[in-house]
Amino acid sequence: MQPRLQQLQDVLAPYPWAYTVTVVCALLLLAWLANFVTKRVLLRGLKRLLMRTPLGGADHDHEMRLQVIPRLANVVPALVIAWGVTVVPGLPPQLVLIVERLCQVFVVVTIALAISKALDAVNRGYERRPEARNKPIKGYFQVVKIIMFALVGISVVATLIGAEFLHIVTGLGAMTAVLMLIFQDTILSLVASVQISNDGRVRVGDWIEMPGQNADGDVIDIALHTITVRNWDRTVTTVPTKKLVSDSFKNWRPMSEGGGRRIKRALHLDQRSVRFLEPDEIAKFRRFTVLDEYLDRKDQELGEWNAKLAARGAEAVNHRRVTNLGTFRAYVQHYLKHHPGIHPDLTLLVRQLQPTEAGLPLEVYAFTNNTAWAVYEGIQSDIFDHLLAILPEFGLRVFQAHSDAPVDVRLHRDDEADGDADPAPTPPRAAPPLPAPDAD
Repeated sequence: MQPRLQQLQDVLAPYPWAYTVTVVCALLLLAWLANFVTKRVLLRGLKRLLMRTPLGGADHDHEMRLQVIPRLANVVPALVIAWGVTVVPGLPPQLVLIVERLCQVFVVVTIALAISKALDAVNRGYERRPEARNKPIKGYFQVVKIIMFALVGISVVATLIGAEFLHIVTGLGAMTAVLMLIFQDTILSLVASVQISNDGRVRVGDWIEMPGQNADGDVIDIALHTITVRNWDRTVTTVPTKKLVSDSFKNWRPMSEGGGRRIKRALHLDQRSVRFLEPDEIAKFRRFTVLDEYLDRKDQELGEWNAKLAARGAEAVNHRRVTNLGTFRAYVQHYLKHHPGIHPDLTLLVRQLQPTEAGLPLEVYAFTNNTAWAVYEGIQSDIFDHLLAILPEFGLRVFQAHSDAPVDVRLHRDDEADGDADPAPTPPRAAPPLPAPDAD
């Protein structure tokens, strides 16, 4: 081999630059051949080997597409060039040094990028595990990447300027305060990410509500700096991770895990429709089987109370009586208690709120046994449909403000109210005469 190179050098002696170009071309060809052999032969065999292990297979094709190993294969031609450039004759020493350093930088950056892709592959594999929603590790990997690329950047600078890596790291000690200021958000986000991961206050799939950040929807991603929320209007909001530690927010996960979703809605009743019930009306309410227990209990309770008053000679106005509102409230209580969509083990209340100018609020406070949004709304609507329809049976009215539509008023005389013919229209009343002006 050596005699042939010497022979080639003698032939190209009249052209010194031609021999240098020939050797450089041969070096580049050797580097390409090393890259080809590495990727086509070694990597293909390694991939086939991995496909037979738990690290490969159809479920892990996306990891193979990350091309972690092919990226590492690019290191081989860089090493070949770094070694071969030193034996190329006729190259200036400064050029050789620059090529060597560039090759070293390429090797370091390539290895760092391969490690970054490997971390992504590990995170994707971890996210398929059931406990990944409770303990996300994406934030930790991002911290590792930040540290790794910071060290890679220092190494690249040290290699290009020909300085020692440790010397540059030592010199950075004086820049600690500046770095703390630059990476303040990253440090705060790291602390917040660790707290969120440890206490599980937010997980992927949780419904969170944070009005200050315009976030109201499901958490779809938890990263180091931001948490991504898909709102119910299909928009996406990114919330800084540190905000979930420093600011308040509402997490609806306990509602889903508890199996009950709250109904808290009121019927506004016209207070003028509230009255006492007469004995015959009470007898009619016996038609409602759900009121038997309530009416029996009230009959015994009020009978004993009124008997004591009668023994003292008190007038009937002091007696206690059953009201239509109290009877309706008892009906709603029993109706909800036996409703198939209401959770039987959670709080159930039917209560009166403070009267307002919009009427007397009768609030239903209960929990459905299904937390799905559509099912919950269906149960709630079914309950209030029934309550609004049954309300007139108790002599109650819903308070409702009148619209600005014209009111059709029909006037008729009492003596013609029962006649067949239409009542004669009432003639318009003449306007009163205007007062005469004062005399001068």
